Amino acid sequence: MKRKCELLNISRSSMYYQKKPAENIDHIVLNEIRDIYQETPFYGYRRIQIELLKRGFLINHKKIQRLLALAGLKAIYPTKRTTIRNHEHKVFPYLLRDIIIDRPNQVWAVDITYIKIRLGFVYLICLIDVFSRRIMGWALSTFLDTTSCMEALTNALREGNPEIVNSDQGCQFTSSMWVDFLMQQNIKVSMDGKGRWADNVYIERLWRSIKYEHVYLHSFDTVQQAYARLTSYIQFYNQQRPHQSLNYHTPNFVYAHAKIPSKKELFDSFNLQPFYSRKDTPMFPKFT
Repeated sequence: MKRKCELLNISRSSMYYQKKPAENIDHIVLNEIRDIYQETPFYGYRRIQIELLKRGFLINHKKIQRLLALAGLKAIYPTKRTTIRNHEHKVFPYLLRDIIIDRPNQVWAVDITYIKIRLGFVYLICLIDVFSRRIMGWALSTFLDTTSCMEALTNALREGNPEIVNSDQGCQFTSSMWVDFLMQQNIKVSMDGKGRWADNVYIERLWRSIKYEHVYLHSFDTVQQAYARLTSYIQFYNQQRPHQSLNYHTPNFVYAHAKIPSKKELFDSFNLQPFYSRKDTPMFPKFT
């Protein structure tokens, strides 16, 4: 062996070298991916790859996709369309432009959003009173149909009777079942302009609250579990959650009193006592 190495002009030690198996660092990379996902759950595999490169990991994007699938991680982003227009249905004009909404039941807004559960999606339909932001009625369904919207509307009409109901141009709200029922109740039909989500901004803000304050903080295995959790949150939203646009009063309070009191009136309603009520209690503790 020594003579062979001399003749070939190579190192004799290299003849005895055995290549070490490549170290599997998948678990290390996966821990890094989980850290990135926890901080930015809206990142997809491309942005995660950039973050890993910043941290010194030279990783192929296909491997990142494989590890994300292995860990069951998926970026949070909209994947379902809830506004599907039927061009054969009549579209009504938008009635809220330049009007002042100054009382309960003057205008209601309605919309649909989707919520992820373990084995698919469910659809949440809500009607809110625009003046008080109170959720008047809602329904949860596994189907994106008019029947579930009618269920939410029926529940809402037990609480009050609006002058106007505003919606987008989705086929559920342009259907004859929905429109005819509203007209029979002497309720005016208003619809957003095409592509104008801002026309229904009040309920869009409601979706943000529901998802960021509740849905994204929990996981729902079944429809029944989602319904129970949403029931609890909607009660909290109407009865306890202070709204900045309502001067930190609750929707139920504003709806019941038909006005938005000032913040001063809110603070005056609290039975506040001085922190130190006894004369012999020092204002600041003495440190020894």
